[in-house]
Amino acid sequence: MSSLFCVVEGVGFWAPGLPSWQAARDYVGGGALAADAPRKPSPELLPPNERRRASESVSIALQVAADACRHAGRDPATLPSVFASTHGDMAITDYICATLAGEPRAMSPTRFHNSVHNAAAGYWTIGNGCRLATTAISALDASFAQGLLEALAQLHDGAEAILLAAYDTAASGPLGTVTRSEGVLGGALVLSRRDPDRPDARAIATLRATLVDGEPPAAPAGALARLGAGNAMAPMLPLFDALAGGDDVVPLKAGPGRVLRVEIAHG
Repeated sequence: MSSLFCVVEGVGFWAPGLPSWQAARDYVGGGALAADAPRKPSPELLPPNERRRASESVSIALQVAADACRHAGRDPATLPSVFASTHGDMAITDYICATLAGEPRAMSPTRFHNSVHNAAAGYWTIGNGCRLATTAISALDASFAQGLLEALAQLHDGAEAILLAAYDTAASGPLGTVTRSEGVLGGALVLSRRDPDRPDARAIATLRATLVDGEPPAAPAGALARLGAGNAMAPMLPLFDALAGGDDVVPLKAGPGRVLRVEIAHG
């Protein structure tokens, strides 16, 4: 595969004790978790009543997506998007399975419509009045790398810029014994096309991604990777560690025996 390039214009991040990208950067630089950090994300895109009812997976996805767009200075309505999640919302999936097995007529319509894997993408596009394409991706522990590849492919195909949001929440129920996940984790990037003839003043970094054979390290050494190791979206963390800490090469799990090798030129 030939290499794909992009510019990183904006970053969003949320983890327990690190409710922003700036907090994550400070933590990577030797700082501490924020003692007064909110216990859960509270995305402004949703009205207050709906915000309180929103599932944790939707809340984390909307929060980091909005933060990345704000950081990039981009209008969300102008961006196609890719939403990547290993599990979607496992708590809702577990509820539906248990209800169907025990009392099918008690199924909640609200829970049901939030069970689809593109629920967060739907809330995002409707809330922002965005009519551009959105894609929902799940590929087990390669979900983030495959989401990044999809975003890069769309840029290569002509999109000016694109939003990539990745997120997962805690596993629950019998499914949680099969595929584990702890806590809440989300990260988002606003990416744009690389123009070698016109350096972009908004660039945080330039990425060059190449799909190669191999396996990433079993235990990434970065501060964010150690902090979020128990979450299903942990495979994205080496890239966020690198963006925060200055590393210039990151291998991301892209499937069995495949690695997405990301080279980073910091802006």
